[in-house]
Amino acid sequence: MRYSVYKIDAFIRQSVNGFSGNPAAIVPLQEWLSEDQMQAIAAENNLSETAFFVKNSDGIYHIRWFTPTTEVDLCGHATLAAAWVIRNELLDMREIIPFSTQEAGNLMVRALRNNDGGSGLLQLDFPARPGEMLDDTALQQQLEQALGQKVVAICNARDMLVELENEQALHDCQPNLALLSELDTFAVMVTARSDSEGYDFVSRFFAPRQGLDEDPVTGSSFCTLTPYWSKKLGKTQLNGWQCSARGGDAMLQLEHDRVLIAGRCFAYMKGEFALPEAMA
Repeated sequence: MRYSVYKIDAFIRQSVNGFSGNPAAIVPLQEWLSEDQMQAIAAENNLSETAFFVKNSDGIYHIRWFTPTTEVDLCGHATLAAAWVIRNELLDMREIIPFSTQEAGNLMVRALRNNDGGSGLLQLDFPARPGEMLDDTALQQQLEQALGQKVVAICNARDMLVELENEQALHDCQPNLALLSELDTFAVMVTARSDSEGYDFVSRFFAPRQGLDEDPVTGSSFCTLTPYWSKKLGKTQLNGWQCSARGGDAMLQLEHDRVLIAGRCFAYMKGEFALPEAMA
């Protein structure tokens, strides 16, 4: 049996000449494969995330996300990419694409209209994950050693948010991944107020414990970054730039306990794959 697979760049930057955003592999299924099979496929794809989904009888798509080494509870860029595939390849043209998940509850992706009536932006509707501010001198010193930069603030949610002094410090950051992997957290997002026109803040995301040294663009990180910067800047609509080597843009809005995360996708490749005979 052969399976369709799509490689989609999510949260692309339109202002750059070249590939940007975070590539995700998207695998639509008629029925579920085993966890071992899905994990092996994700390892073979060797992208930050491979998303699998099955459309239920009620029209809701159940979605699961796998890094090359583990299943995760929430992933933004692969959900955005999955919605692009559902609309553009499977031709489900509903304005709102509903998803169910293993742990993150129900999610939605909304197709936004441009001024000319065309669709370009897709908007995730995700749960906000505001963190708890930490005042821990030992942890601050540990982070400064791992990041090689002065730490201004620490906020702990599923992932640890670490604010640096300025945008240049974020660009200059060359973390010691071995030291970061010793921290008791899923991942570390590093952020700073932006000096660049059109952006409120910049960020980067490191998850060495999950097999990802640096993630190009991390949709789920904005569930914590958005309430953090909303409170600091006194505004509910924000523009974020995840300034990894590829980089990605997100247009953000905080609505009570939800974060709306909008971005664009680029379909790079589609094809088919087969499982080895021993796995089928």
